[in-house]
Amino acid sequence: MDQFEVGWRDAEGEHRRPLADVLSVEFEAGLPVRGFPSYRGQRNFPGLYWSATTGGHVGFESWLERDHAMLLDFTPEVTGLLSQPLWLFWKDERGKRISHAPDYFARFEDGRGLVVDCRPLDRIDSRSAAKFAATRTACEVAGWGYRVVGEVDAVRMVNVRWLAGYRHPRHGADEGLAARLLALFSAPSPLVPQAALLGDPITVLPAVFHLLWLGRLAADLSRPLSDATLVSPAATR
Repeated sequence: MDQFEVGWRDAEGEHRRPLADVLSVEFEAGLPVRGFPSYRGQRNFPGLYWSATTGGHVGFESWLERDHAMLLDFTPEVTGLLSQPLWLFWKDERGKRISHAPDYFARFEDGRGLVVDCRPLDRIDSRSAAKFAATRTACEVAGWGYRVVGEVDAVRMVNVRWLAGYRHPRHGADEGLAARLLALFSAPSPLVPQAALLGDPITVLPAVFHLLWLGRLAADLSRPLSDATLVSPAATR
C-alpha cells in the first residue's frame, strides 16, 4: 500500500496522501482533479451528463465515457458518482514516477467504492495496460472494485439512452399513479397495451419509463423496446 499515493480535490482544496490514509475519503463527493479540454478540430467529444443519482453534472471525454456514466446512473445501487475523481501516483520498476486519473469513482449504497476506466478494448496499448494493472492493484489493496470497460452492447445502450430521457424526477408519477402502475404490471405484461388501461399512453408512458429507469419496473433491455415489450416487477428482472 505504501507504493501508492492519492491526490484529490474538494471544497477545501487539493490533497495528496498515501493510499492507506484515504480509505475513508468520500471521493464521490469531491471535485474532478482535472478539466476536460475542448478545442476546434477535436476528435473526441467532451461534455457534461446530468446525473439523476447526484442531481448534478458528471463530465465525460468521449461518447464511451458518457455511456458508462449513464449506465452507472442507471444502476439503482449507485448512490454517488464523480468523473476524474482522483490522481493515483506510483513508481514503476525503473523508478520512474507514474500518474493516472481514472475516469469514474462510484459509491454503492452498501458503502463499496468502484473505480472505472473506459477504453475500447482494442485500443489498450502496453502503456495503458500497465497503468490499468497498477490501478487494479491499488484498488484491490484499498478494497475498491475496479473495472476497465469497453463498448456496450448496442441494443442495450440504445434502450438505456431512451430511458435516460425520462430520468429526471419531473417524469415521475405521484405515488397514487405509481402504485397503480406497479399493480398493473404485477405480472409480465406488454408495455403499451397495459399502460393504456390507465389512460392515454402519451400521458402514462413517461411514468412507466421513469419507473423502469428507477428499477422499480423491469424489462429485457437486450432486445429493442417496443409496444409489445414485456414489463414486469423489478424482483423478476
